[in-house]
Amino acid sequence: MAKNYESEITQFLKHYKQQHPDVEQRQREGRARLWDKNLDPELQEQFKAGRVQQSSYVYQTR
Repeated sequence: MAKNYESEITQFLKHYKQQHPDVEQRQREGRARLWDKNLDPELQEQFKAGRVQQSSYVYQTR
């Protein structure tokens, strides 16, 4: 493959980022809103303590 080759996808992304310079900032904001959360360690321990053991065959009725 030639060293200066760029796929159509790469060309599209470069063109898109030139047309929309704020796209990376919006991506970071979206990630922060959905994923980058501070977790409460006490609450996490309570979640672990509240788990119920799953039976070996979950569809079997008792």
